[in-house]
Parts: sequence; structure tokens; C-alpha cells
Amino acid sequence: MRRPLTAILTVAALLVPPLPALAEEVVVFAAASMKTALDAVAADFQSATGHTVTISYAGSNALAKQIIEGAPTDIFLSAAVNWMDEVEKAGLVTEGTRADLFGNTLVLVAHGTDAAPVEIGPGLDLAGLLGDGKLAMAMVDAVPAGQYGKAALESLGLWPSVEASVAQSENVRAALMLVSTGEAPYGIVYATDAVADDAVTVVGTFPDDSHKPIVYPGALLTGAADAADRAFFEALSSDAGDAKFAAQGFAILN
Repeated sequence: MRRPLTAILTVAALLVPPLPALAEEVVVFAAASMKTALDAVAADFQSATGHTVTISYAGSNALAKQIIEGAPTDIFLSAAVNWMDEVEKAGLVTEGTRADLFGNTLVLVAHGTDAAPVEIGPGLDLAGLLGDGKLAMAMVDAVPAGQYGKAALESLGLWPSVEASVAQSENVRAALMLVSTGEAPYGIVYATDAVADDAVTVVGTFPDDSHKPIVYPGALLTGAADAADRAFFEALSSDAGDAKFAAQGFAILN
């Protein structure tokens, strides 16, 4: 006797393996200073989920402008509140997702591993330390690390004496590289950047009251369209994610 068609279809369905869940791409725009820790979080997430995380690193100012101009992005991680404010004013932040995630400190680094420590205050002869060399900083009028650095130098009365010696870079990691390679004897970067480079030495930490608090806000953007975007954003604030950032010297704010 011929088997009923429904029975045949049922058996056939059992023999066909289930299709795997489709992998999604999560697109992240992040401040350059987050690279080491964020790469580690992304690697773990990709391994655990099969999703792809594509990260563009740059100065927060450049990233914010690209987002406002229409760059397709799911998540924005800024090194300063003001640039996240600009993206939010443009109506591009998903309501209820913005959060202050991490904090940082500002340090003076020197080339090499045996530089002598200094006391950072109004009495520091920074110009004398530089001599004929340059002070590497991120762009002081646009990039958060440069803005914090300039504000700190101004509050300590040191800016006029070193302004002409500042070598400005497009982001803080580029400024760090100038010191790492010896092109500049000193630079102002985040403490977390210094941890990532064995070729520089932290010689001093800027007082917290010499600049605005360094806060890293993050948010899902209105272009985020799938569960993978939200899952990765949540992974940033998981115990494992916090541990990756804490290991690089970030303060955990969330």
C-alpha cells in the first residue's frame, strides 16, 4: 500500500537538519582609546554567538560627524559626553539606551621605560622637559583627549609655555604612537592608552580637578535593527565585559 503523503513529508522533515540561526553584523563606531579592551570583548562575543562585530575607531568628534551625516552604524561609544549629545540632538539615539559606561584618567607619558617621574602641578617646568622636542596630543580643539589635555594645562597655567611645541594628532592612539616611536619625547594620553604600549612610561597623572570628568557614554542608535546589536551592547556592561575594560585601567561607571 502507498504511504500517505503526510507521513512521507514528516519522515523527510526529520531527516533534514535544522538551519542554523543567521549570523548578523554589529557595526560599532568607538573612540580610539577603547581599542584594546573593546577588541577583546568583540572577540569573545563573536566566538560565543557567531555574529560579526565590525568596529571603526577614530576620534569621537569624527565619528559623531559621520553618524550625523548618515553613516550606517548600530552602536556609538564616545570618549566625551558632548559628542554623544550631538548625536542625540540629531535624533539618532534609541530612546532609553544611552548610558555612561566607563571613566578614565589623563596622564603624561614619556618615551622609553626609564623616564623619571614628575609632579604635575603649576610648578612643573614642562617646557624645560620638552627642550626642542614636541608634546604629542590629540587635536586640542576637537578630539576629547586633546580637549581634556588642553584644559588641564590651562588650569595649571602651563599651556602658554608649551602651546608652540604641541604636535597634534587625529586621535589619542596616534598621539601615543608619536611618543612610542620616539618622534615626541612626551605626550598627554589616557591612562588606558599607556597600559597598551610597553614603549612608553607614565611619568605623572593630571589632577582630577584640572579638567572635566572623563566619561565614556554609549548608546544604541536608531539604525540598530536586530537582536545581535542589543546583545553586543549589553555585553559591554556584563561582568566579563567590565573585566576586560577594568584590566586596561578604565573605571566602571555603569
